[in-house]
Amino acid sequence: CDKETSGNIMSQLLTSPFLADKKMIVLKNLLSNSDHKDFLPEILARIEENRFPEENIIVFWESNDTFKTKNAKTFFAFLQKEKFAQTFPELKGFEFSNWIKEEISLRGSKIEMKALNFLSSNFGSDMWTLSTLIDQLVSYTNEEITLSDVQKFVEEKVDDNIFNLVDAIVAGQKAKAFKMIRKQYENGEDAQYIFAMLLRQFRILLEMREIYEKQNNIQSIELAKMLGLHPFVVSKSFVFVKRYTLSQIKDIYLKLLEMDTKTKTGQGGQSFLLDVFVGTAMSS
Repeated sequence: CDKETSGNIMSQLLTSPFLADKKMIVLKNLLSNSDHKDFLPEILARIEENRFPEENIIVFWESNDTFKTKNAKTFFAFLQKEKFAQTFPELKGFEFSNWIKEEISLRGSKIEMKALNFLSSNFGSDMWTLSTLIDQLVSYTNEEITLSDVQKFVEEKVDDNIFNLVDAIVAGQKAKAFKMIRKQYENGEDAQYIFAMLLRQFRILLEMREIYEKQNNIQSIELAKMLGLHPFVVSKSFVFVKRYTLSQIKDIYLKLLEMDTKTKTGQGGQSFLLDVFVGTAMSS
């Protein structure tokens, strides 16, 4: 409804279907658009008084459930009581990964954990497009979907926050690390996503540092080619490779693996264990 005038919208709502029994009209983010705030009471009144053609099916689609104007709040409260009102929360973290895994299983295939973590971390929230991508991945290989397979279809999403969090953890800046994790929670991420990103990043750091130990004059672009990683990821990680020792990185990586084992064996919730990990990561 961003590009439509209130007059055009009303015209569509009042026009009966031509050469069809029914007509569906989808009003996307009508309530969220402040340009239509004074128009909402008229639509609401017509709905309550059944003054729209009964052949017309009107769908109100909103991307959020918080509104600034009184008219929008009143309208939304009315819609929530309707028989066919439904909420579709965005899947995140474990739920998102589990959905991908189940969809691949329904198509008769499997996906390795590294590939699943990469896909869930680097794909957006467009489930329709993701479903199409899953079809492509399943068609691409008759075997288990690997990380290499996924990387042919999905570009890596680089999140600066993970590099800053890694720096804080390795440097022993616990207060800063806890604050950054809380910020991630506020942004809608969960402990599983944060852990998966940390585990992956420290695995990359460990691989890079092991090579750097043998070739300390190697350039980041060469490392990227050797490890099959995005040049930007290697460039950002190279700072930590030079700053911290192999022993420091390996110790933290082993603690992450220990946390992973405890989570999978039911020895604690992931959020709690993540806090414990941050609190003890650089302890002697």
